[in-house]
Amino acid sequence: MTWPESLRVAQVRVARPTDRLDEVVRFYVEGLGLRELYRFENHAGYDGVMLGLPGTDYHLEFTTHIDGSPGTAPSAENLLVLYFETDTQMFDAAQRLGEFGVEPVPAENPYWAANGGLAFPDPDGWIVMLMPRPVF
Repeated sequence: MTWPESLRVAQVRVARPTDRLDEVVRFYVEGLGLRELYRFENHAGYDGVMLGLPGTDYHLEFTTHIDGSPGTAPSAENLLVLYFETDTQMFDAAQRLGEFGVEPVPAENPYWAANGGLAFPDPDGWIVMLMPRPVF
């Protein structure tokens, strides 16, 4: 599937601030299994790290500013949802997070648990929802 002609996007990056940059990067890299793709320092007072999967055009970017960058989640419904191809792949990621010391938490919306999802908070309280299969 390709992007529509009216929206020819080359990359997608979701960015958010944090005052816990090192902890957040460890969670997503060592705990979840993403890769660090790029890092920058002191760009107009910002440091940042891009995470994702090599060769893909979808990334997460976490930044911190010298004057502070509060990054706590505004609600329990602010989610990063990762859909796996199989239950086994999802449980492998959940086990890694458990070995990293992160325990699942109840999801705010019952839809996720009813469909096999597992919710894990990152160091800022943002929820990473692991789902055992794609929706479509």
